[in-house]
Amino acid sequence: MLKKETLNFIKDVAENNNREWFAANKAVYEAAKEDALALAAAIIPELAKIDPILSAEADPKKCLLRIYRDVRFSKNKDPYKNNYGMWFSTKKGGNEPGYYLHIQPGKSFIAGGYWMPDVPHLKLIRQEIDYNAEDFKAIINEKDFKKNFKLGVDNALKNAPKGYDPADPNIELLKLKSFEATMQIDDEEFFKPNLVNKLISSFKTVQPLVAFLRNAIEQ
Repeated sequence: MLKKETLNFIKDVAENNNREWFAANKAVYEAAKEDALALAAAIIPELAKIDPILSAEADPKKCLLRIYRDVRFSKNKDPYKNNYGMWFSTKKGGNEPGYYLHIQPGKSFIAGGYWMPDVPHLKLIRQEIDYNAEDFKAIINEKDFKKNFKLGVDNALKNAPKGYDPADPNIELLKLKSFEATMQIDDEEFFKPNLVNKLISSFKTVQPLVAFLRNAIEQ
């Protein structure tokens, strides 16, 4: 579980997003970071049990995303993120399917899948859905998946992708440009002793989607 001070720190960063405040509260940041790393360390071996492609020996520091923002090409010049993100996959960069935990007071969520794959991977995933649409639909229509997770459609194309028939019965799935499923999680869940079990149970529900996408790009 997480300490309440960790979520309070994230909330305070959002309200005081400047380098002066952050420097004055560096010790609080370090404590929150260590707390987040401890959670990542607890998740890793349990997640490896349900997805054996992942390493149970993965370094938690490579799973916890930096709180520092890259503002070079952004109109928003806030130097710090207002959340902690944890990404679990075989690659540090995240350019592949995997699992994500987003910790942000009032806006936390669990996710699994592949967010905005590059063009070569996107083509392979669409091809896999085209060839095995029933398998894909069985995953996203599975009872627990459908009850708890929502497949994102915000980045879908308005028209059929090139090479696909607009009348295809699976065209809405083929229009997707991103393949992530998300589930909201209440702040209070982070303070419960069974937090890791809850997270792993949720990741287990979304694991078939991760496996489907991984298989699509590795063929």
